[in-house]
Amino acid sequence: MNALSRRDVLHASGALVVSFTIAPYASAEGTAKAKSNPALPGDLAKAPYLDSWIRIGADGRITVFTGKAELGQGIKTAIAQVAAEELEVSPKQIALITADTAQTPDEGYTAGSHSMQDSATAVRNAAAQARALLVAEAAREWNLPGGTLFVANGTIAAPDGRKVRYGDLAARLSLHVEATARSPLTNPRAYRLIGRSLPRVDIPAKLAGGAAFVQDLRLPGMVHARVVRPPGTGARLVSVDTGPVSRMPQVLQVIRNGDYLAVVAAREWEAILAARALAAGAHWSEPRPLPDQAHIDETLQHLPAQEVPVFDKSGPVARSVRTRKARYTRPYLMHAAIGPSCAVALFKNNELTVWTHAQGVFPLRNALSELLRLPGDSIRCIHVEGAGCYGHNGADDAAADAALIAQQVPGRPVRVQWMREDEHAHEPYGPAMIVDSEASLDARGRVAEWRHAVWSNTHAQRPGKGGLFLQNALLPNPLPVPPPKPLPMPAGGGDRNSIPLYEFPDAHVVYHFIPEMPLRVSALRSLGGQMNVFAIESFMDELALAAGADPVAFRLKHLSDPRAAAAIRAAAQRFDWTEWRGQGPHHGKGFAFARYKNLAAYCAVALDLSVEPETGAIKSGRVVAAVDAGEAVNPDGIRNQIEGAILQAASWTLLEQVTFDRKQITSRDWSSYPILRFDAAPESVEVIVLDRPGTPFLGVGEAGQGPASAAIANALARAGARIRDLPLTPARVRAALAKGA
Repeated sequence: MNALSRRDVLHASGALVVSFTIAPYASAEGTAKAKSNPALPGDLAKAPYLDSWIRIGADGRITVFTGKAELGQGIKTAIAQVAAEELEVSPKQIALITADTAQTPDEGYTAGSHSMQDSATAVRNAAAQARALLVAEAAREWNLPGGTLFVANGTIAAPDGRKVRYGDLAARLSLHVEATARSPLTNPRAYRLIGRSLPRVDIPAKLAGGAAFVQDLRLPGMVHARVVRPPGTGARLVSVDTGPVSRMPQVLQVIRNGDYLAVVAAREWEAILAARALAAGAHWSEPRPLPDQAHIDETLQHLPAQEVPVFDKSGPVARSVRTRKARYTRPYLMHAAIGPSCAVALFKNNELTVWTHAQGVFPLRNALSELLRLPGDSIRCIHVEGAGCYGHNGADDAAADAALIAQQVPGRPVRVQWMREDEHAHEPYGPAMIVDSEASLDARGRVAEWRHAVWSNTHAQRPGKGGLFLQNALLPNPLPVPPPKPLPMPAGGGDRNSIPLYEFPDAHVVYHFIPEMPLRVSALRSLGGQMNVFAIESFMDELALAAGADPVAFRLKHLSDPRAAAAIRAAAQRFDWTEWRGQGPHHGKGFAFARYKNLAAYCAVALDLSVEPETGAIKSGRVVAAVDAGEAVNPDGIRNQIEGAILQAASWTLLEQVTFDRKQITSRDWSSYPILRFDAAPESVEVIVLDRPGTPFLGVGEAGQGPASAAIANALARAGARIRDLPLTPARVRAALAKGA
C-alpha cells in the first residue's frame, strides 16, 4: 500500500477538473505546452493529458492506452504491470488498448527498443498522477489529510474505516488534466508487481492456436484478395487478359489500376487460383537490372556516397608498436517473417478501417491518406499482432494492398494475405553493409588509435509517406518518392553503434551513406547496430589476441562505465571464462559486449561452439548473456527478448543472405533462404538480468543481436577459422580451416 504525502495531495488537488470528458487526445494548445516542457517523462510530452493514457469508468474498470504495438516483445504484459503497480490494482483489472488511431496516443513507430523507455514511462507517470488525483478527491470529500489515506486493490481507505472505490470517485471527477513533470511514483522498496516475472498475456492464444494474429482475423461478409506482382523492380504491365479469370467460379472482381493487378474472390483458395491464372496471362516488360551479387561489396563502395563524420576524438597518442586492419561485411538480410504479411480493410460510407500489424499505425494512416487521396480523418488504423516481425517487413504494404482493393469493393471487409514468395521477394530487406577497421596498439598493449568506416544504404524507408509504398510505382499517378536520408545520431541508422563504448585516446568514425539502393531496403531489427557491433567486437578480439591478452580483460581495460563492466563480469563469471582458450581442436569460446545505441541496454554474451572440419558445420553449445536494462519490470520478458535476439543473431550469422540474379530475387522460399532450425539451436541459453530498481527503463529488444553475432565469430576464430564476412557458411568455414586462418 502507498501513503501519499500532504505535499503530493495538495499538489494534485490543485489540478482537479470537475467536468468529465472522453476526449482521447491532447489539444493543440496542450501539445504546444508539452513541447515547451521537456521535463515531462517519456511520451507524456506527445500527449500530456492523463486521460490520453488512463481511463477509469464509474464501474471501476481501468483502461490503459499505449500507442506502441505488441510485436511479441511482451509490452502488453509489462505496461499493464507498470500501470497496475502505480494504481495499486491487480494487472487483471487493467484493459490495455494498443496502437489504434481512434483511441491511443500517437507514439510513432514501435521501433528502436523505445516501448518501455517512452511509452511505459508515460503510462507509469500518468498512473501515479491519476492515483494522486483520486486520493486527493477522497481526502477533500472526507476533509482528511491526504497523507493519512491508503490505497489497495482500487479502493481508498481512511484510518476511521471509511472506504471509496476508484469507480465511485471517477464518476465525479475528470482525468482530463495536464500531466506534471514530477509524479508520486511508488518507492521501489514497496513494489508488488514490478520486478516479478508475471505470465505473458499474449502467449496463451498463440500456444493454443487461438485467434492471436491478424492472419487469424475473420469478419462478417469478408472476401479474399491476392495481388499479382511484377517479376522485378521497374517491370511494367504490358498486357493482361482478365476475361477468363473474371469468369472463374467465386471470383467477384478483377482489378487493374495502372500496372497494379489484383483479384477478389469469395473464398481464399479461389483467390489463389485466380491470381495464378491472372499471373499466367500477364505480360511484363523487363525489370530494372540488379547488380552482380558476387561483387555487391565493390558495387556498394563505388556508388556515390555522402561522407558523414560520426565521431572525432584526437588526443596524445603513445607510440604504436603494431597496427592491424580488417574488413567486415554482411549481405542483404530478410525479416523472414514466419507468417507472410496480412491485412484486412473495410471501405464503407467513405471511411476506411484497416486492421494491420504495421509497427506505426499513425504514420501508416498518413501514408494511406496520400496514396488513396483520402482525408486522414476518414481513415482508422488498428494494430493487430502479426506472426512476425521486428523491423519493416511487408506489413505496411499488405495494408496498402487491402486498402486499395477495399476501395473497389465497398461495404465488404477485404483480407489480403501475401504468399511466401511475395514476402521473400518483395519485402524491404536489411541493407548490406561494409565496415573497415584499423587500430594501433601501444607498447603496453592498449589501443592507441582507432578508425572505423562504415558503408550502408538507408535503414529507414518506412511508409510514413505514400510514395514509399511498394504499390506506388504501379499506380497511374504515382506519388513522388522521398529521397533517402541518413538518420541522425545518437540513434543513427547505418552508423548505429559505430562509436565504440570503449575509451581510446584517438578515435575517428565516418559513415559513407549511399543514397542509391540496388535492392529495396529499410529497417531490420537493430538497424546498423548488429553489423557495427559485429565489426567492433570482432576487431577488439583480434586486437586482444595480438596483444596477448585475455579478450575479457582487454575489454575491461578500455572501459570506464561501471555498468558496462558489471555486465561483462557477470557474463564471464557465470560462463567460467577463465578457461577461454577452448577445449581442444575445432572447439572455441567467444565473448562480445555492447550497449545498444550507447544509451539503451547493456548486453554481454559468452558462448562456445564446435566445428566439424570435414563439412564446415558449426554446432552451437552453451550461451550465457548478462543484460542490464535498468529497472526490470518483468525479468522473464527481458530474458525472452535476449533469448530471441541470440537465436535470431545466430540465424543471421550462420545462414541468412538474400540471393538474386541480374533480374530478380531468387531466395523466394525457405529452401533458398534457410533460417535457423531447432536442431541447430544452442544447447542452452542462460540470461542473467541485472536489475536496477529505481533507475530508468532501458530498451532491451535489440541489445543482443550484435554481441551474439560477434561472440559466434570470435568463438569460431578460437576453433581455427577467423571469418569476417557474414554469413559463416560451411563453405567459408572449410576454406578458412584449410588456410589455417
